[in-house]
Amino acid sequence: MAQDPIRVDIVSDVVCPWCIVGYRQLMQASEATGIAIETYWHPFELSPDMEAEGENLRDHIMRKYGSSADQSKDARDRLTDVGAELGIDFQWSDDSRIYNTFAAHQLLHWASETGHAQALKLALFDAYFTHGRNVSDLNVLIDAAASVGLDAEEAEAVLKEERHADMVRQKEQFWTSRGVSGVPTMIFDGKQATSGAQGVATFSQLLKQLTSQ
Repeated sequence: MAQDPIRVDIVSDVVCPWCIVGYRQLMQASEATGIAIETYWHPFELSPDMEAEGENLRDHIMRKYGSSADQSKDARDRLTDVGAELGIDFQWSDDSRIYNTFAAHQLLHWASETGHAQALKLALFDAYFTHGRNVSDLNVLIDAAASVGLDAEEAEAVLKEERHADMVRQKEQFWTSRGVSGVPTMIFDGKQATSGAQGVATFSQLLKQLTSQ
């Protein structure tokens, strides 16, 4: 008898490069092991106090982590190489910016009600990392919603009315109250948690351990 998919709750942000890296590693691990998974996305804001116009990514990294311009560039170059192995087209430039993502998480919550959260999350990752779009911008979010089959007018209403703002705040507080301080954080079958992009081999081993219990 076929085994039920393993539930994987992923706490993440759409401007977190290691979140898409970790997700792709997890999917490769699932494919390599033949162990099915079901992913559920949960909100986390890397920059909850970010201004509407965002901030230059290089300057933000230097300010937040105390790194030099060269270290910031080296980190992005490393991500580019890692991403290429996983089919992720990271496109960085001196003008790359980081944005607040509260509105994006509201849209994702709405999308989850109709089973579109997975597709929308990936569309937002692509919009930000490959196309350099402002994922706090209303029109960008509406475009992403429409691209995965969601109604554009309803998406606009959801965002303008902030229908799910309170729920997103509650979810964020839920995870931070349980010790989540960095992303991606993945919780496997509600039993075991990992932090960061662990790599295909580590995720494969974890999936095998869970199915052997």
